Amino acid sequence: MQTTAFSTLHLKQPMLKNLASLGYSAMTPIQAHTLPLILAGKDIIAKAKTGSGKTAAFGIGLLNSLEVSSLQIQALVLCPTRELADQVGKELRRLARATDNVKVLTLCGGVPFGPQSTSLEHGTHVVVGTPGRLLDHLRRGNLDLSGLQTLVLDEADRMLDMGFQDDITALVAATPFKKQTLLFSATYPAGITALSSTLQHEPVEVSVDETHAEGAIEQVMYQVDPEERTSAVARLLRHYRPESTLVFCNTKIDCQGLAAALLKEGFSALAIHGDLEQRERDQVLLRFANRSVSVLVATDVAARGLDIKDLAAVINFELSRNPEIHTHRIGRTGRAGEQGLALSLVTPQENRRLQAIESELGCSMARAELASLTVAPGGHLTPPMVTLCIDGGRKNKLRPGDILGALTGEGGIAGSEIGKIDVLENNAYVAIVRSSIRQALECLGKSKIKGRFYKTRTI
Repeated sequence: MQTTAFSTLHLKQPMLKNLASLGYSAMTPIQAHTLPLILAGKDIIAKAKTGSGKTAAFGIGLLNSLEVSSLQIQALVLCPTRELADQVGKELRRLARATDNVKVLTLCGGVPFGPQSTSLEHGTHVVVGTPGRLLDHLRRGNLDLSGLQTLVLDEADRMLDMGFQDDITALVAATPFKKQTLLFSATYPAGITALSSTLQHEPVEVSVDETHAEGAIEQVMYQVDPEERTSAVARLLRHYRPESTLVFCNTKIDCQGLAAALLKEGFSALAIHGDLEQRERDQVLLRFANRSVSVLVATDVAARGLDIKDLAAVINFELSRNPEIHTHRIGRTGRAGEQGLALSLVTPQENRRLQAIESELGCSMARAELASLTVAPGGHLTPPMVTLCIDGGRKNKLRPGDILGALTGEGGIAGSEIGKIDVLENNAYVAIVRSSIRQALECLGKSKIKGRFYKTRTI
């Protein structure tokens, strides 16, 4: 039996102590399979999904090999979206906090170049970013990758789907030939094999199945006509009443149309897709993650990197054309010992896709009739939280603790009524239990945070 204790690895003592303090007692399957290879300097191509622990796998590996005394870029992590890059950057900083003076810099679009260029001038050890913005910095002469030791491609299949192959090729051309390349992908389309062949040297392939207990996800398929899809989603939501639901559409147009229709029907729903401005994307993701929106309608690309704990249900508005993508979609529910629910709408024209998915799953989906669904009493499921937006963020040196202190101190609001707090560059967002929202607004309207007043509103 494979030992999964981090202490069995050749890690530096500060890293081991920090992992213990973070509660990382044992390795996840992807960590147990990849970390020994990463620490041995091997190139790897790993099949791993969001929530599998892959960020810590490559993060521990690249941080363990850093020469902190050398203030140059030694590790580069490429991500398909800003949301994922932000998550990876935060996780790397947590993993590095026991090692003095490690600098991790996130470089993504949607924010000004100036501060990023200044940070690069001051030097950094690890850069995390999206290919487009990284290439912009490279072409401006801001990004020196000549000392790179480790290159990580996180969710490589999504980067290919989003058309980043040429950007990746241009970035890699600026790195040393001799380096370690770690490629993580949720699926293995043909493009991944081709990409690996151009970037990697004798890579070791690692594939770890999604860790769900048997029966953790209940899958039910409903046969519908194409024009019934939208009304069918509303009926499913009224019957099952999940507290949080991620609905997958195959196109941006369907995303926008379904979210608008659900809103009109009285549901708390938002859409996320590639046409949104970055600020809008941030707000949508924050509100769904902090439980102030019940339904998120998304395309596969837009939802990648979205890691929501305790996701009650996944609904497939339309079946994915790729059976592996279907498995990835439904794998977002039923985690950490919780029961998950995956509901799929299938038209007669999609029977071939259904057969391919069932072949991939190795079992048949349960069939049910929409007519058999009853509408639960009590109307629409209202989100338990409301999001407050504060017109100040990291640039004002605000921290989550400052906001929490203002609300629980002068505001007199119990800590248990305050949810997730996210501090971005220019704004901060805090989730408040719905019954306490007026009290929170009054508090922040008359109380200073770190010596000054900030405008606050609900969104």
